[in-house]
Amino acid sequence: MKSLQLTRRDLLKKASALAAPMIVPASVLGKDGTTAPSNRITMGLIGHGLIMGGHRGYHLQRKDVQVIGVCDVYSDRRDKALKQVEKTYADRDGKGKHTGCESYHEFEKLVERKDLDAVVVGTPDHWHAPISVAAMRNGKDVYVEKPMTLTIEEGKVMRDISARYGRILQVGSQQRSERAFRKACEIVRNGWIGKVHTIYAGLGGFPQPHNPAEQPIPKGFDYDRWLGPTPWFPYNEERVKGNYGGGWRRFWEYGSRKNGDWGAHHFDIIQWALGKDDSGPVEFIPKGYQGNEHQTHVYADGTKVLRDHPDRNGHMIHFIGEDGTVSVSRGGRLDATPAELVRQSVGPNEIRLYESKDHRGNWLDGIRTRKPTICNVEIGHRTASICHCSGIAERLGRPIKWDPVKEEIVGDANAARWMDRPRRAPYTIL
Repeated sequence: MKSLQLTRRDLLKKASALAAPMIVPASVLGKDGTTAPSNRITMGLIGHGLIMGGHRGYHLQRKDVQVIGVCDVYSDRRDKALKQVEKTYADRDGKGKHTGCESYHEFEKLVERKDLDAVVVGTPDHWHAPISVAAMRNGKDVYVEKPMTLTIEEGKVMRDISARYGRILQVGSQQRSERAFRKACEIVRNGWIGKVHTIYAGLGGFPQPHNPAEQPIPKGFDYDRWLGPTPWFPYNEERVKGNYGGGWRRFWEYGSRKNGDWGAHHFDIIQWALGKDDSGPVEFIPKGYQGNEHQTHVYADGTKVLRDHPDRNGHMIHFIGEDGTVSVSRGGRLDATPAELVRQSVGPNEIRLYESKDHRGNWLDGIRTRKPTICNVEIGHRTASICHCSGIAERLGRPIKWDPVKEEIVGDANAARWMDRPRRAPYTIL
């Protein structure tokens, strides 16, 4: 039998070997302009329709992010996403193959991964809250597309879960990270156009909802899971497709139509400009009620927001104050009367709003610093509540009163029922 005893010479040889310098690739240490793997944010991307294309491309080009999971109920979409991830990383690393990403049919399996830090939720609106809640309960930070929720009560749950689990959440209302919108809000907040009394917001419209004829469910598509907690309807491509001229956004079952589409963007900016990020309007009046020409919501001080009024100075949002106006749109377009307000600098004793130049990057910074993002869960919930209340008033065909302190519909039990919706079994996770 060979002796297990080590001689002094053996010990010295082993100690010398351990002390010898190790040759480690610079990329492992993050010294070649990359980020060391241990310092990268591991990311999961859920829902690979139109909007996720931008998110996927952005996170794949970030050297401080590693996409390790993709999820979708369409097999072809998740296969395509997986191939893009693998090719991007293989090309970047100078290797013929990359195998560090997994694809998932069920988001639950992805968010349960212990090596996952964060997820981006790019699904239709009716899945935003269930997936975000599941992710946060599993210790993940979340970037969720706008509007943050399908119902008002979902927003309350998401706010509570985010606080309970200490999660960083960013809502995809990216206009807050555009300079022109921030400047317009600073002009309003600092009173440069006097007290604002009227605001016009351009949302556009969708075709009216309908019940399209049944079609065969495509192979590789889990339609039942796509429907999730919403009512069951026979499959039709029009019901699930994501084009901006209609598709699933056309139907009340999956969102608040245009209020949840462009309204989620523009109402969010209006909230910011008015300093109402922790509050909201007090009344919602639908178009057509007693001759009302435009959908309207009203704040406690009388400020009115009118949807799709034509006199917007060619802009998406138009603020009218006692001493002037300010108009703003995407693409950096900003106009004001007096015109010099656009060039006027915010004084040292005036209000300077949260500045972000990169909405997704702001979220990644929040993940590292644990500081609130520019569009956090409270802000997202308050804006979504406006979208939902506007939709409720439209569907009922009458005004509703809203208490932004108690966060409840006042004096209308039937309308208050719509603050939440029934959920189809077994998709009741919340």
